[in-house]
Amino acid sequence: MLSWKVGAVTITRVVETEMPIEYDERRPFLKQARPEILAQTPWLSPHYVTPTGGLRLSIHALLVEAPGLRLVVDTCVGNDRPRKFIGGVPLATPFLARMAEAGWTRDSVDVVVCTHLHVDHVGWNTMLENGRWVPTFPKARYLIGEREYAHWKAEGDAEQQTILSDSIQPVFDAGLVDLVAMDHRLSPEIRLVPTPGHTPGHVSVAIESQGARALITGDTIHHPCQIAHPDWSPWFDSDPMESEATRKSLLQSVADQPVLVIGTHFATPTAGHVKRDGAAYRFEG
Repeated sequence: MLSWKVGAVTITRVVETEMPIEYDERRPFLKQARPEILAQTPWLSPHYVTPTGGLRLSIHALLVEAPGLRLVVDTCVGNDRPRKFIGGVPLATPFLARMAEAGWTRDSVDVVVCTHLHVDHVGWNTMLENGRWVPTFPKARYLIGEREYAHWKAEGDAEQQTILSDSIQPVFDAGLVDLVAMDHRLSPEIRLVPTPGHTPGHVSVAIESQGARALITGDTIHHPCQIAHPDWSPWFDSDPMESEATRKSLLQSVADQPVLVIGTHFATPTAGHVKRDGAAYRFEG
């Protein structure tokens, strides 16, 4: 279980599942990320690409313990949900047991932040209990971006509406939701940073404590190959041009700076520093 110290803040990764994605001509995750192209970026191996040139991805939550605050950033896919994203077969992972191994109980969580409302970032907001979806973290405030929620509430996609109904609406029904601005500050050490493009209300999470800094990317950057190629946007970005511009701006702001960048889908080692590398960047974990 990976963990990092940022001043007085501790960040711990809890993995739900790992997803190697081989290149598929019919619908590639990133159309430019062909194995022969990835091979031209040696630092991607062996951590971030498979031996056959596929993309290694991780679905994990980040537990952020700051003075007076226990925060969960992104809540993965969750159990008991037959999502298209995972081939229609519900997960049955020991995710909560892994949280417990890190010293976190359901009742110990103060705040939950979802960087956006896609399927793999909201699942453990709720859990199935006696046939009902109930809040997984009953004593937490769930911070949901006002702009993000408004966008998806109006979205006609049937699966996205199912996601809202089982992973979002139950926490509204329990009175646990605060709709917040994209630059909301959670504590002296933690604030949200607007990073739109992947979705209209997407945010990243900035941490600063005792002179140390970190940034949790969310899906502004899905995979480290986008650090080498900031112009690569996946087909499922709401606005690929905006996500590209946001990614370039974010990378420029952290490059060659003492900022620990923690990728929400980066495989082990997951965190590292962005360095300038010619016209683009590289990631040093």
